[in-house]
Amino acid sequence: MDRTPDAKPLDAKLEGALHFNAVVTPHRSLGRKGFIVLMSVLVAVNFTAGMIFLLKGAWPIFGFCGLDVALVYWAFKANYRAARAHETVQLSDDELLIRRVDQRGNARAFSFQPYWVRLDLVENPDESTELYLRSHGKSLELARVLSPPERLQFARALQAALRKVK
Repeated sequence: MDRTPDAKPLDAKLEGALHFNAVVTPHRSLGRKGFIVLMSVLVAVNFTAGMIFLLKGAWPIFGFCGLDVALVYWAFKANYRAARAHETVQLSDDELLIRRVDQRGNARAFSFQPYWVRLDLVENPDESTELYLRSHGKSLELARVLSPPERLQFARALQAALRKVK
């Protein structure tokens, strides 16, 4: 059974030149400007619908229209908060360093010796993929937030850099 490698101190610095340096972040298709436009339209539509119901005497509906807007706002803010998570992959002559930061800002670092690490891209029957770093019976999944084509491209680039170092 595979084990996760031991965490490394976060302030660790890589020695020598970097052969590979990537930051993997989750994709978010709606930027800040798009979010503001979407929320403005949603507020206008819900306020108009709520006013129509309020004028017809169905005043409780007005509150539910405001609740809809608040729930959509909360969902988008939670989604953007989750997007703060990222993963940094750096390869030098002597070390492959992976730093992970979760959505709350908690960080962990993992270190591998480039000569012994093996990159393993698992292709599942449902066309999804998983990318693992394996070394000395330990395993670490990498680039989970990327789509399968992006993960394949990332794996190829990292594999080329590992071959160059070896």
